[in-house]
Amino acid sequence: MINRLKRRFIILAMVSLTLLLSVIVAGMNIINYNTVVSNADRTLEIISDNQGRLPMLFDDGLDDIYSDFEDEIEDIYRRMDEYDDIDSETGDYSWRYGSGPDTGGRRGSAPGGMSRDEAEETRFFTVLVNYNGEAAWIDTGRIFAVDSDQAAEYAEKVAASGTEKGFVGEYRYSVTEEGMFTRVTFLDCGRTLSAFRDFLRTSVLMSVVGLLAVFAVICYFAGRIVRPVAESYEKQKRFITDAGHEIKTPLAIVKANIDVMRMDLEDIRIAEAGSDAGPEGGADSDSFSGNTALNAVESLNESLSDISGQVDRLTSLTNDLVYLSRMEEGGNNLTMAEIPVSDIVAETVDSFDALARERKKTISSDITPMLSMNGSSKEIEKLVSVLVENALKYSPEDDTVGVSLSREGKNIILEVSNRTAEPVSDEDLEHIFERFYRTDKSRNSAAGGHGIGLSVASAIVTAHGGRIRARSSDGSEFIVTASMPA
Repeated sequence: MINRLKRRFIILAMVSLTLLLSVIVAGMNIINYNTVVSNADRTLEIISDNQGRLPMLFDDGLDDIYSDFEDEIEDIYRRMDEYDDIDSETGDYSWRYGSGPDTGGRRGSAPGGMSRDEAEETRFFTVLVNYNGEAAWIDTGRIFAVDSDQAAEYAEKVAASGTEKGFVGEYRYSVTEEGMFTRVTFLDCGRTLSAFRDFLRTSVLMSVVGLLAVFAVICYFAGRIVRPVAESYEKQKRFITDAGHEIKTPLAIVKANIDVMRMDLEDIRIAEAGSDAGPEGGADSDSFSGNTALNAVESLNESLSDISGQVDRLTSLTNDLVYLSRMEEGGNNLTMAEIPVSDIVAETVDSFDALARERKKTISSDITPMLSMNGSSKEIEKLVSVLVENALKYSPEDDTVGVSLSREGKNIILEVSNRTAEPVSDEDLEHIFERFYRTDKSRNSAAGGHGIGLSVASAIVTAHGGRIRARSSDGSEFIVTASMPA
């Protein structure tokens, strides 16, 4: 139990920390990615607004780092009528143009806060696409990694998609309408995306390393955190175990002495009966003496019977406590083997037929034959005995106790049902497997139970890696279902 509590603490701490780090890392990388996209879109907007150029803002006005761009734009519009002929003959739609004018040492910046150095380093290309979705004019003067054919392919692909913004590989594109043409501008985001991916890998790696470090620290301190609970639990187990062993010995001695006393009293009764038939004494006095002795013997026998019953009850309780403590402490150390669970359940249920008839009840069983599971035959027999005895004990007269055994998937399902004299509430069902819990103390006392049988059943099922639960469909029906791996 303590190890299970420790594992749950570690799992809860690690899951919480993992979720927190995941949110933080995901948030940082989403913001970083959005920043990359936002900056790219802002640059594309500047280029698109200036008909495919990245102008520079100097003290004396707006200039372009290229001299002949506007002339070529005007030229392509003038030659729009000749486009089809050029396309069919050469298939080459690109016109490269030279570098920018001599700025005379002037310092400038691009609109949007970009320095001239940043503007010079910006790599982009632009393509005009006609109404047929074909490249009509290509400008790759500001990039060397893409040729005209690749630029045309990219632009025609974007035009066919119908989207206005997005990525083609590592190129961010923007689509704008210019007269009879559609301008597709591509911005090389390779370096920024590479930096984003490096940051993503680094953040994930550092998070994993941090989680491993925290996991080691939590594992080290988890034992200290649960140590008070572990000490308290160990003391409780030792008390139950030690008290059980200490009580069992005197109870056995008391039981033996009671048996001896009963034998002595039987001898007295025989002796008294013999004296009544002797010649000495008057008949009336002898008869009175004999009756008195017989009454005393009967009274002592009745008292001894009560004592014996209580001793049996205490012995049963002690045995159950010791058994429960042993199961909870070392239930996983049970000797497991492949057992014929169908035969074990059937034989155990049959052994209760006489008790059921004595209490004017019947047992109806529905056991699937030839089922087997990995478990302890002794504990499974104990489980069935506890559940059937509990059902017979707390069901009304003329009731039928149902026992079923079946297989569902990879699990063996054992179910015991009975009617109850008093309704079972949902609150009772939540605590039904706790030690000494009673739904009706007076009823349990009359039935002779001490509220620990279902706790034993729960411990057995848990030791076999299964689950047990209780339910009541209408409040008057009590059903216990145990599910164990086959």
